[in-house]
Amino acid sequence: MRGRTLSATIALAVFTGMTVTLAAQPVTASPIAGTAVARPIAAPAAVLAAPDISVANVQAHLTQFNSIATSNGGNRRAGSAGYTASVSYVKSRLQAAGYTVTEQNCSSCTYPSNNLIAEWPGGPTDQVVMFGAHLDSVSAGPGINDNATGSATLLENALVLAAQNPTMTKKVRFAWWTDEEQGLNGSRFYVNSLSSTQRGYIKGYYNFDMVGSTNGGYFINRVTSTTAAPLKAYWDSLGLQPEENVEGQGRSDDYYFQQAGILTSGYAAGASARKTSAQAAKWGGTANAAYDPCYHRSCDTTSNVSATVLNRAADGVAYALWQLAVGGGTPTNDFSLAVNPTSRTVARGASTTATVVTATTSGSAQTVSLSASGAPSGVSVSFSPTSVTSGGSSTMTLTASASAATGTFAVTITGTGSVTRSATLTLTVTGTGGCAGGQVIGNGGFESGSTPWTASSGVITNDSGQPARTGSYKAWLDGYGSTHTDTLSQSVTVPAGCASYTLAFWLHIDTAETTTSTAYDKLTVQVGSTTLATYSNLNAAGGYVQRTFNVAAYAGQTVTLKFTGTEDSSLQTSFVLDDVTLQAS
Repeated sequence: MRGRTLSATIALAVFTGMTVTLAAQPVTASPIAGTAVARPIAAPAAVLAAPDISVANVQAHLTQFNSIATSNGGNRRAGSAGYTASVSYVKSRLQAAGYTVTEQNCSSCTYPSNNLIAEWPGGPTDQVVMFGAHLDSVSAGPGINDNATGSATLLENALVLAAQNPTMTKKVRFAWWTDEEQGLNGSRFYVNSLSSTQRGYIKGYYNFDMVGSTNGGYFINRVTSTTAAPLKAYWDSLGLQPEENVEGQGRSDDYYFQQAGILTSGYAAGASARKTSAQAAKWGGTANAAYDPCYHRSCDTTSNVSATVLNRAADGVAYALWQLAVGGGTPTNDFSLAVNPTSRTVARGASTTATVVTATTSGSAQTVSLSASGAPSGVSVSFSPTSVTSGGSSTMTLTASASAATGTFAVTITGTGSVTRSATLTLTVTGTGGCAGGQVIGNGGFESGSTPWTASSGVITNDSGQPARTGSYKAWLDGYGSTHTDTLSQSVTVPAGCASYTLAFWLHIDTAETTTSTAYDKLTVQVGSTTLATYSNLNAAGGYVQRTFNVAAYAGQTVTLKFTGTEDSSLQTSFVLDDVTLQAS
């Protein structure tokens, strides 16, 4: 990615000519505050399933780029021998796969050198979807995250498309740009070489710059746009909650496409900007540290890449490509699997939990059997339930014996259906203490039926009128627009001897009330006889907000956690809860 921001205003055009059909996803956009939600909403139709892109194959391309740099002065800067060898590597693989490949000499580049353009034969020539990444590095290093990751991701997607050779509804064009690091020169030269008619043929340009950052985030260019919809839909299906790529605005090859009135989007994992505490809580990693600690440095080698982030980007590209340009057919049944959170700590003699989330990404829902491997000696892993229908979730409990091995371990969670998918949880086991800590709320994601909750009729539901934060089920109190009271409660034993006790839950409040001063409808949160908080229609907001409380005062006690929602005679307010936890540690 280029190191400084362009100052010109980015021009946005009305998106025309492209139809995006999204497979049904379990995570949907949160309703806007103040908008009443109707029940139910029909799911959109699925299309032909996208392939799973092998991250090992993408990493093999990265190894080749790293070797090219090592053999050519340590970098792949535009105009250098390392860049020329990189072009040759990509070109030879594409030609062997059946692509029409051309090199375009950028004579006005700071380092005159060639863009590489490849088109797959299928699809109408006046309906083009374009995927691009810059192939050059800075002179300081081999540029593996920046931007061999984007280049390798597109190369492997191109090879898989050729191998599967599906019916195409649009022309797919791939591009690898030169001289990006000197000012986006290669992509600017290409855009300027197009006639207005040729520009009009391009119905969307998707850019991929730094998609494997080791402390990465999940960022999408113009995340709320129609163009971004398929990219966002795939990451939403993994529960990633992507954000706008603010850091990359005006700094990569989508810029001159935007200036020419071509709609754009793309993935990024972050460069030198620092991960916030909220992002670290959501995605894992280190808060207040750079997304890429080796940005524009010699240490940007194959060791400077997160396989997890890279894999999610590569599969998301395939999903978008198939959604945008591949003809329909009988969808292959497929699903995604993720674990939330992605890391846990447990003391010997205690247990902790995480939520395994599945989603139907194409075809029909299927039964997914769950298993785990890689747990250290003395740690057992169980699932409740042990199998789910894709789109559902399961609570995974990790229990450490008094003699469990200590240290940090990678636990692999595997879901087996008509295909097999997996996710990884980082588990840290610490020595024995006086705290039998962990998560003490049962079924906090509401995916395992009503037990051990006691709830009013209809409160625990998968009704599509309000989305769950994760999985399919949530607790929906009120929302009827008439005088009504709903309750939700659970008896909880809070362990003694721990240093911290945090009650947390995610709350979405949706209301049709228009007042800005009167609390007509209320949600009361109680532990035992103590009221922790009261929320109302005045707290309505789009999406879920996490609420946390220190409940150390109840250590060693068995108390009732209770939520009570009351609604007056008109204008609905919905109080929607998900992912309730009480962590003792």
